[in-house]
Amino acid sequence: MFDKMKQLMEMKKQAERLKRELDTISVDVSEVAGIKVTVSASLQFKAIEISDAYFQEGRKDRLEADMLRSVNAAIARSQQIAAAKMKESMPGMPGF
Repeated sequence: MFDKMKQLMEMKKQAERLKRELDTISVDVSEVAGIKVTVSASLQFKAIEISDAYFQEGRKDRLEADMLRSVNAAIARSQQIAAAKMKESMPGMPGF
């Protein structure tokens, strides 16, 4: 039983190290021209940059649609990086 507790504590330490590492990785996604989203591999949004062209009158609907697409692309890319890091740092874990 003590061995199991020791294994769980080590896994917890590994998970905390991985979380700190994921916090330091930034992903820049420019899926849509004029919009750049920066997100960490732990899914914390760092920045959203929007081209001045979007602030012309009548482009609100397009901006909203493009922002949604850009944010979703950034999340998907950061999840791919996080999954790769987890698989690398926790080999043999179920689900990785």
